[in-house]
Amino acid sequence: MLDLAIVLAFIIYAISSGFRSRKKASESLQEYFLAGKTLTGWRAGFSMAATQFAADTPLLVTGLIATGGIFLVWRLWIYGIAFLMMGFIFSKGWRRAGVLTDAELTEVRYSGKGVLPLRVLKAVYYGTVINCVVMAMVLVAAVRIAEVFLPWHEWLPTFLFNPIMSLTQWLGLSLGGATGLDPATATANNLFSILVILGFTALYSTTGGLRSVVATDVMQFSLAMVGTLVYAIIVVTKVGGFGSLTDRVMELYGSEMGAKMLSFSPTGGEALMPFLIIIGLQWFFQMNSDGTGYLAQRSMACATDRDARVACVVFTWMQIFLRSIFWLAIGVGLLVIYPFAAGSTTGGEFAALREITFVTGIDELLPIGFRGLMLTALLAALASTIDTHLNWGASYWSNDIYQHLICKNWLKRDPQSHELVVAARISNVVILLIALTIMVNLGSIQTAWFISLLFGAGMGSVLVLRWLWERINLFSELAAMAASLIVAPILLFTTDVEWIRLSVMALTTTTVAIGVTFITPATDDGILKAFYERVRPLGFWRRTAALAGDDPAASVQGFALGMKTTALTSLSLFFLLIGVGKLLFAVPGSSSVWAWLYTLIALALVPLWWKDAVGQQ
Repeated sequence: MLDLAIVLAFIIYAISSGFRSRKKASESLQEYFLAGKTLTGWRAGFSMAATQFAADTPLLVTGLIATGGIFLVWRLWIYGIAFLMMGFIFSKGWRRAGVLTDAELTEVRYSGKGVLPLRVLKAVYYGTVINCVVMAMVLVAAVRIAEVFLPWHEWLPTFLFNPIMSLTQWLGLSLGGATGLDPATATANNLFSILVILGFTALYSTTGGLRSVVATDVMQFSLAMVGTLVYAIIVVTKVGGFGSLTDRVMELYGSEMGAKMLSFSPTGGEALMPFLIIIGLQWFFQMNSDGTGYLAQRSMACATDRDARVACVVFTWMQIFLRSIFWLAIGVGLLVIYPFAAGSTTGGEFAALREITFVTGIDELLPIGFRGLMLTALLAALASTIDTHLNWGASYWSNDIYQHLICKNWLKRDPQSHELVVAARISNVVILLIALTIMVNLGSIQTAWFISLLFGAGMGSVLVLRWLWERINLFSELAAMAASLIVAPILLFTTDVEWIRLSVMALTTTTVAIGVTFITPATDDGILKAFYERVRPLGFWRRTAALAGDDPAASVQGFALGMKTTALTSLSLFFLLIGVGKLLFAVPGSSSVWAWLYTLIALALVPLWWKDAVGQQ
């Protein structure tokens, strides 16, 4: 009962936050989607971190550690560079642009007849295709969590449960089944769980807009950190402490494989180059490289430029350092508590089985009360990701599709504010249905994540360059998007080597985009000048700066300072992560000198970036 009471308390808090914000959110799309631009930096940062926490991410990390060791988690850590670059270079641009969605930015940044088609295409591509795939990945994690903790076949009367089972059989659905339960019963349980969770999440997110989403996110992230810390302490204690933990890994898996699992870098020479290529490309060549999506939305919702910058710094340190230490303790500990045969580490099925051990551990290892806390944290993590993606996706459909395309361009009228909010709320429901349809066709979270990375990789460079280089035009973005949609399926069918896929995708799409830039008309000078005066972008804007009467070198100097701060903060972050990580998860017999050196360097770097990161300028 205690576990249930903790879960219910969070549900009541989330729903009440939605109704508290309902009146204000109904005033306009800016109030609904940007909270009236009133967010403080720490609240926006916590909200970003809560969304990135997600219910699927700890399961993904658990699978990555089992599949290839700690060093594979660099696939997530490397994004810290992009998050910090957004804070120091792009966040104030997003906020000053005065747009509601990143798709709307095309109208502010570009000129020509293709602006409207590009805006609509991006709204559909990001707001529906990419958005719903990400939501589907989260729902796969929700199925794995629900299957362990929500046995509806035992709780519901037969006359209520049997129709659900009949519906799943008629639809031919198959969800979960990893707990050994009858597949038909497991599917019915999981479908009902998903519908209940989505109904609860949609209730507060569609009612209160971004205000209720952020309020719930702050509570969710706090719960998640406390719950994860308790889980980590219990796991490490069960295996005898950190010293015993690494000894047990070596005993179970042998010195060679054990050292690989505990290493923060690739242990084999043949793996070094692919590893460096992947992490060198992945942080930049991805669909959110400039913050496009919900990160940009949080920046746009901040009260000041400083708040937008601070949000990104808070988010990055919470995301990359704090939660990672907790997850590593859990992930490595579960290798000992739930060991596996050394020869079974390949294939998506293995990844899926290892991912679910994160949930199994909660059920079997945590005492009453703490189990409820962690279950609430996972439910909250799921809700925070779903509510953000619902709110973000609906912003495209109501602002870019309904208001701009349908009402203003087709019907030649200006819609009422309440009409747009209704359209936003209806969009939430449609997006949910699409995500559910995708979810039933996904396998492991890890496999789906890799595929989504490939499709997003083609857009990264051009999204960054549109802020940094005045010559980029709408044809550049169209070319990059078209190249991505053509090249990605070809690569999926021709090679399964990921570093080759990412390299080819990055090289091809960037070459195509830049090539098209030089053979197509430049953006109109008037549009560029207006964009420059509004946003004051950093980078290579010499000609436009001169048109605006500014020092042509100022934007370049600002860009250099932003990159310097990004580099120093990234080094401090990664050195501290490696140093603390190596101290906690030391390979038996290895020296701790390097771990302490990394930690000291990280701390020594802090004064060099702190003022630029959180100062008033």
